[in-house]
Amino acid sequence: MTARPRAGWPMSFGARLRAGLLGAACCCALLPVMAQETPARKEFRVCQDPNNMPFSNVKGEGIENRIAELFGKTLGLPVVYYSFPQRLAFFRNTLRFKLPGQDYPCDIVMGVPVGLDEVSVTKPYYRSTYALVFPKGKGMDNVASAEDFLKLDPAKLKSLRIGIYDRSPASQWLNKHGLLEQGIPYKLMSADPAQYPGEIVEKDLAEGKLDAVVVWGPIAGFFARRVKNPALVVVPLKSEKGLRLDYQMAMGVRYGEREWKQQIEGLIESKAPEIQAILKEYGVPLVDASFGVPNN
Repeated sequence: MTARPRAGWPMSFGARLRAGLLGAACCCALLPVMAQETPARKEFRVCQDPNNMPFSNVKGEGIENRIAELFGKTLGLPVVYYSFPQRLAFFRNTLRFKLPGQDYPCDIVMGVPVGLDEVSVTKPYYRSTYALVFPKGKGMDNVASAEDFLKLDPAKLKSLRIGIYDRSPASQWLNKHGLLEQGIPYKLMSADPAQYPGEIVEKDLAEGKLDAVVVWGPIAGFFARRVKNPALVVVPLKSEKGLRLDYQMAMGVRYGEREWKQQIEGLIESKAPEIQAILKEYGVPLVDASFGVPNN
């Protein structure tokens, strides 16, 4: 959750990588793809959303903050952040923002989906998927997969209030399985700067306003862990024919900065064990290619 939508992406980068879906990306002209000579870096400068846990916040508490600090330490550079809400024109106002006679305010976005064309995308460093989240003790304790959930008694399924972010793969999943009427849509974009994507889990689901939610995996895993009562179950969902739910996540740099991109990819490779440990610490549901869209 990651913008946010090109249909079918996890969190949006055109609407907002915050609500647990990747949607239409920013409508910005790409920079020319040409080699750019850059002076030696004195800082590891990160473009971030100031209120987008579990990914980033101004206190440096997110997954991407932790990985940025890991990279900065490895490179011997102090980490600095340039914060801007991940709504429309995020890249234009961060990674591509440059006033005459001044330098760019930041040089890397720590989490972008593979396939995004608004930035030069590195090799991926994790794969996750949308997940179903529900409380224990509410008649769904035997659910361990999408198939189990869909095999619940029809009367039970029709009684559920299932929270989703609108225009996301979650709404497509409900529609595909005849559960759209059970969906409780939440706005993809909010004008409230204090709003954050995990509210759907740790507030409305935990308080019983919803019976289940379907959101981007990192959001599901992180906020489900924060809720102690009731205990919440996280079930990763596999992509289906015609519906993609899993995504590989990478990092994004400016086009033309080949050496910088190669340096970042070297860090992704050499620090893979540490990165995986951070992801697991935050409860990210990590999946493999078997969660991808079936070939037939």
